Amino acid sequence: MNVSKKGNKLSLISALLIGASAALIVVSMFFPWWRMLFIAPQYPEGLNIIVYPNKLEGQIDIINGLNHYIGMANFSEENFPELGYLIYIVGGLAALTLITALLRNKKVLYGLIGIFMIGGAAGIWDLYSALKRYGSNLDPKAPIHMDPFVPPIIGENTVANFITHSILGTGVYFVIAAFILLLIPLWKDRKVK
Repeated sequence: MNVSKKGNKLSLISALLIGASAALIVVSMFFPWWRMLFIAPQYPEGLNIIVYPNKLEGQIDIINGLNHYIGMANFSEENFPELGYLIYIVGGLAALTLITALLRNKKVLYGLIGIFMIGGAAGIWDLYSALKRYGSNLDPKAPIHMDPFVPPIIGENTVANFITHSILGTGVYFVIAAFILLLIPLWKDRKVK
C-alpha cells in the first residue's frame, strides 16, 4: 500500500513547477487574452477591441459606430456576460493549481489537467459562438448590406474596406505556459521500468 502511495507522489521540483503554473495563471488576469485590430485607409493606425478576463478596452465606441453601418450589434461588456464571472473562474483555477502543488498527488494533477483542457475548449467555443452571433445576426435594414460572416478567432478577415486581425493576447500565452508547466511533472515523475 505504501508503494502505491509513493508511486502517486510528485517530486518537490514537480510541486514547484505546479506552483509556478498557479502564479502564471494569476499573472494572466492582468493582461489581455484576445484582441481584434481593424485597419482601413481612414484608420491606418488601426482600431482595437482588447478583451481581458473581466473587461473590454480599445476604441469600442468608434468600432460600434462603424459597425452600425453594416447592422452589427454593439460590442459592450453587457453583451458579454462572461466578463462578469470569468475572472473568478480563472482565480479558482489558480487556487486549484496551488492546491495540486501542495498535495503533490499525480491523480489530482491528472484531474487538474483535465479541467484545463475542458476549460480551454469551452473558452474557444464561447469566443467562436460570440463571433458567430455578431457576424451572423446583421440587421437587414442597415445602410450597407453584407452577407453574414464569422470573424476568425486567430487570423485575418476582410469586412467592407476593413482588414481585421484577430490575435491571442499575452494573458493566454501565460495560461499556455502554465499548462505546459503542468505537463512537465507527468514526464519528469513517470515510472521508469
